[in-house]
Amino acid sequence: MKNQLFNVGVLAVLSLLGSMSASIASPTAHAFFDELQQLCGSRYEGEMTFPVDGQDSFAGKLLVAEFKKCSDSEVRVPFAVGDNTSRTWVFTKTDAGARLKHDHRHADGSLDEVTNYGGDASSDGTELSQSFAADAFTAELIPDAATNVWTVSLSEDLQTLTYHLERHAKPRFTAVLNRVSD
Repeated sequence: MKNQLFNVGVLAVLSLLGSMSASIASPTAHAFFDELQQLCGSRYEGEMTFPVDGQDSFAGKLLVAEFKKCSDSEVRVPFAVGDNTSRTWVFTKTDAGARLKHDHRHADGSLDEVTNYGGDASSDGTELSQSFAADAFTAELIPDAATNVWTVSLSEDLQTLTYHLERHAKPRFTAVLNRVSD
């Protein structure tokens, strides 16, 4: 009986600590979000740099990220792949840090059935780079993406943006974009 009470007590403390750490704000994630806000109005252009085999549908296409809509809590970045403008990166400032979601739409503006996937920033990012691990919604929506980690990085001079995706702890996609306008 004492062991059961001890185990219940330990579980209660661990649960409380877990919920407390989830609600503590990550200063680096908030600083990263603030850097993104400063980019509002900026346009970045570039290309896919990984995979190099040319088999990806993004291969050979101009990639454009435009920091168009910015508020105190959200930065929306339409991301075009050639003529395809169906994607938007949505960065949200949360109480705990920052979140990245991918908003996919059809040409008529209606939601794609595979949309709103992404996750929250990990605790080990910096003001210029954050990694976002797939959340439970993403894992349910796209089971193969359950291990996805998206990393968005800015160079110190804010002239280069790198978007990197890993799946099963292996590189899956990287795009490098350079700032072309403010």
